[in-house]
Amino acid sequence: MTEVTPKLYPDLVGFKHRLPHLTEALGRKGNIKIVAIGSSSTAGVGLIVPFPHRLELALRTRFYGRTIDVLNRGIGGQESPQELSRYGSDLLAEDPALVIWQVGTNAVYRKIDYSFADVEDAIAVGLDRLAALPMDVVLMDLQYTQAIVDISNNDPPEQPGAPPLADDIELRIARAAARAGVSVFQRWALMKRWHADGVPIPDMGDASQLHTSEWATKWVSIALDCAIGAAVGSVRGARRQPFDI
Repeated sequence: MTEVTPKLYPDLVGFKHRLPHLTEALGRKGNIKIVAIGSSSTAGVGLIVPFPHRLELALRTRFYGRTIDVLNRGIGGQESPQELSRYGSDLLAEDPALVIWQVGTNAVYRKIDYSFADVEDAIAVGLDRLAALPMDVVLMDLQYTQAIVDISNNDPPEQPGAPPLADDIELRIARAAARAGVSVFQRWALMKRWHADGVPIPDMGDASQLHTSEWATKWVSIALDCAIGAAVGSVRGARRQPFDI
């Protein structure tokens, strides 16, 4: 298993949009909620600590003195249509300052169960529903692991002439985000760049080669913390610069 320290590529994973609601909440120094909603990439698998818990600890360190809770609302095997149906109880009821919505993985991995068009529509509806509320939204896309890469490269696309499955769903996520004016945390592109830098794909996956490994989960969480720090900007009491590790 690799022990290297990867580059975080702020030009790649940095958000296109600021986080005004989270910034305002941090300025009040009160209790701040962030909801992470998604599938097993959010919920966590096995003994690997999932990104919401890691992010919570990182943000509490970065923004010292604030009570920041990152609520894990991941359910394994789900995709955007099921996650959208949980908005009321798992997201809106918490009144978060920031929502991190992890999407797309099961559209590829369980492609017989999901239409990519339905997945994109559910993302668009969910983003539209959140647009009028006082909360920021970030989408998190696929993980670059062997199982997803193999399915994407070896299975036929949904429509003749369409790009490989992962590229197709990546385009759909980016399109939905652009229409809604929200940022995408580009996990797929970041991990793919790590592989190009020499990190073997198996080292970035767990035993199933579907979910991210301990190493990859750790560094994805660090990159996400840094991206949030950069999008918030200067906050009194912040202990680290945005892309410090």
